[in-house]
Amino acid sequence: MVADTLPVTGEVGAAGTPRRSRGRVLLRHLGTPIAIAAALGVLYLWVHGLKLDSIERRTLNYTYMHDRVIEHFKLTLLASVIIVVIAIPLGVLVSRPRAKWVSPVILGLSNLGQAIPSIGVLVLLTIKFGVGFKIAMIGLVAYGVLPVLRNTMVGIQQVDPALVEAARGMGMTRLQVLLSVELRLAVPVILAGLRTALVLTVGVATLATFVNAGGLGDMIVNGIKLSRHPVLITGGVLTCCIAFLVDWLGSLAEDVLRPRGLS
Repeated sequence: MVADTLPVTGEVGAAGTPRRSRGRVLLRHLGTPIAIAAALGVLYLWVHGLKLDSIERRTLNYTYMHDRVIEHFKLTLLASVIIVVIAIPLGVLVSRPRAKWVSPVILGLSNLGQAIPSIGVLVLLTIKFGVGFKIAMIGLVAYGVLPVLRNTMVGIQQVDPALVEAARGMGMTRLQVLLSVELRLAVPVILAGLRTALVLTVGVATLATFVNAGGLGDMIVNGIKLSRHPVLITGGVLTCCIAFLVDWLGSLAEDVLRPRGLS
């Protein structure tokens, strides 16, 4: 009897494990967008139930909020593209043994971008160059370069040297080893740094309002200046939702781009 029941137990376990695994993956992928939709729904119902005065109605309307959200996305996405273009090549450079002499300089400048408060960077740039979208972009890029740069460097340096030597032994050039082995294996670490940079950029982009670059910072500052809590809370919740959204998209990119065989 015992021998007859053992296969049944094993089959239940084998069948149950993939179901639980699929459930976790589904919850991880759908949990964030569901939470974002719920937060936006609660926000809408709350604002819709308030008696707004004329000042609040000029801000809490579809046209104004749509324009601010689009501006915020533009600031975030363009800054992220520039950060990737700058930080990943620099991270590859400082990971090369022959470039050890220049790595302290590059890392020092990257650390400086985060050491100085973002509002201070924007003020200094404004005094020198004026206001506008480009000034906000410089401040965002300076603040977001470090996580991607450092994670690129660490990700490449953590690749097993034996794999690099094996690739070289197969006749691959240094460039082929870098592109096909080192960078591919470093993708999860690089994307983790990019997710951090994206979330930081979403938050810092609210400061773009001080250099006349728009974004959801307009709503937050208006809410503070005019003592309109519905405006302030709406701007803050929308900013948080965008941050969670870009982090969720980054997690999807990690799953898609992660090399097979890496846990």
